[in-house]
Amino acid sequence: MEACWLCQPDLAPLFFFDLAPPAELALEGAAALAAGGWCALNFWRCRHAHCLVTGAGWLGLSQLAFVEAGLEHSVIGGYERGVFVVVLVIGCVFEAAWQITRGTNAMT
Repeated sequence: MEACWLCQPDLAPLFFFDLAPPAELALEGAAALAAGGWCALNFWRCRHAHCLVTGAGWLGLSQLAFVEAGLEHSVIGGYERGVFVVVLVIGCVFEAAWQITRGTNAMT
């Protein structure tokens, strides 16, 4: 039995498919909107430091991706997924720094 079920050739098309650029950008915009909205609401609820950065970053990325979908091309060279991950890393580093300096991960 193989450890990675995503490596199965018959399942690969379900996870690695090509969309037309506007549809792909709209899908990435929807994902960033969902993640950013969740973090923004979560920041309002529990004040975790990373949610301030990730919420704002992903909501901004979603706006960019929706504009790009309207333009039918990426203005950042197709790196929307990479930007999503970079925002996550920056948010985690920000929260770690906040925790170290303030002794809590909540922004109160």
